Amino acid sequence: RYTTLAVSIIWPALRQFDLLQIRFKAFEEWNKTELDSFLIEITANILKFQDSDGKHLLPKIRDSAGQKGTGKWTAISALEYGVPVTLIGEAVFARCLSSLKDERVQASQKLKGPQKIQFEGDKKSFLEDIQKALYASKIISYAQGFMLLRQAATEFGWTLNYGGIALMWRGGCIIRSVFLGKIKDAFDRNPHLQNLLLDDFFKSAVENCQDSWRRTVSTGVRAGIPMPCFTTALSFYDGYRHETLPANLIQAQRDYFGAHTYELLANPGRFVHTNWTGHGGSVSSSSYNA
Repeated sequence: RYTTLAVSIIWPALRQFDLLQIRFKAFEEWNKTELDSFLIEITANILKFQDSDGKHLLPKIRDSAGQKGTGKWTAISALEYGVPVTLIGEAVFARCLSSLKDERVQASQKLKGPQKIQFEGDKKSFLEDIQKALYASKIISYAQGFMLLRQAATEFGWTLNYGGIALMWRGGCIIRSVFLGKIKDAFDRNPHLQNLLLDDFFKSAVENCQDSWRRTVSTGVRAGIPMPCFTTALSFYDGYRHETLPANLIQAQRDYFGAHTYELLANPGRFVHTNWTGHGGSVSSSSYNA
């Protein structure tokens, strides 16, 4: 489910700009682009809504988010099936963190971050960067969601019409957007598509957004602004595009402390154990499912 991501992805970046006027106009403009969607539309309406006293309502709302479980259930399923649905996981955790309101009030008085600075760059250019970062992160989120669907189909022997599923969400669903049609097109081109990122359209889209995406994330990090969904989306992309990851060290550590065994690049499929200290035996652990 992607409703959890609506504010978690984009709102922290826009904290660079104090005026709600700038924010709602940005969302209104974005809703005329490839980001056209229900959630972008209603966010613009929320940002400009005024209370009975003529002041904007949003700043008056307590920043402690609740949830009804859909995001949590998705994250649990992702862990069960071993699929890195990191954006929904981070979005759920962001809600959990927000619920620690009283603790955060105390922490804000004791914990220090970067000195608050006024944004001095080109605001129009940076808003375009945020827009592209949002688009790229949204692509990653859907890519992860369809990875989970594909793994569930493998587990249960389902035959799923992934393009049809994408269009189904356009029928009154809260995540409906023009973006879903592009997903349908991708699966029409290749019904056996392993990952949306491997489709030519989405590959090009992410590549075109990449510089803006990285600038947005780095700006937020330097300013001490929490951006869990942007950053985890970028980390997933960078991890997915690398042929080699440092998981070999993880495997060595697991074998060292628990004899969990590992595979060698030269001999995949054969699991071995090393006597790392010179004091242990050569017994390997049995396999298990956590």
